[in-house]
Amino acid sequence: MSNRNVRVSELLKREISDILHTRYQDRSVALTITGVDVAPDHSNARVYYSSLVDGYDQVKTQNFLNSNAGRIRFELGKRIVLKRMPALQFQYDESLERGARMTELLDSFEFSEDEAED
Repeated sequence: MSNRNVRVSELLKREISDILHTRYQDRSVALTITGVDVAPDHSNARVYYSSLVDGYDQVKTQNFLNSNAGRIRFELGKRIVLKRMPALQFQYDESLERGARMTELLDSFEFSEDEAED
């Protein structure tokens, strides 16, 4: 990924997060934008999001984000000057959940080893 794409990705990540937490705070209070991948020609951007709240409804949030992607893109156009504003595609990021699950497994394994030594 070129330096320009990295800078654009980080800028989009910051601005999308700000838009969600100011304009849509009632629906996005539990959301975290974890990353943005921008196509080399800036025609599309995949926005990864996650939530750390238990009982979080992923389907409703996915539908909410997809239905408001055009409005979020329009708001981005007001804030950012780019030759081409990418179309946004939201995708749930499971990496935080997988990382937490792996940490729990490693912690349980270390606990089992400590018991075996005693």
